[in-house]
Amino acid sequence: MNENVEAFLRVLDPTDSSTGGGTASAVAGAMAAALVVMVARLSIGKDGLHTEAFYRELGAEAQVLSDELLHGGREDSEAFAAVCAAYRLAKHTDEERTVRRQAIQRATIEAARVPVANMERCWRVLELAMQLRGRSNPNAASDLECALHLARAGLLGCADNVEINLPAIRDQLVAGELAERAGSLRARALARLPKSV
Repeated sequence: MNENVEAFLRVLDPTDSSTGGGTASAVAGAMAAALVVMVARLSIGKDGLHTEAFYRELGAEAQVLSDELLHGGREDSEAFAAVCAAYRLAKHTDEERTVRRQAIQRATIEAARVPVANMERCWRVLELAMQLRGRSNPNAASDLECALHLARAGLLGCADNVEINLPAIRDQLVAGELAERAGSLRARALARLPKSV
């Protein structure tokens, strides 16, 4: 947890260029999921709403997603650091250049895979938040809307971080698969949310 928080704090440090949009997007998703947990908890026992089991199950899943997204923010930071480290490898001989090229490819693929995974988590947070619309404590309506905004921002930000890495991936099958997953999630998120969000 301390390492996850450290990654978040580096996002807030304008002098730190090692942790950027991918981590910030995952953290936005983590905050969205935490708000979903809160809204679910505040809806338990309210007249005319859903069963306690519904809110507890939904809240438990959202809590797992919040933890995973906070960890996913750290993973994004680590993936970027690995790309930077690969580019710093020696390139004086043919062998060194081959090792460096392979390391860059491995690191770049991971730098695209991590935000795809975080996109999938943000999408699930969106789904859970949408399940609460019209069946949650009205006093927490603004918190639920904030969760939707943050989850959407997290998903779209992660999508941007996938896309910026794709041109550097030489394996077209891998690049195509990652592009397809990211594009599909982006389209589903934009299509699912009402215009008011």
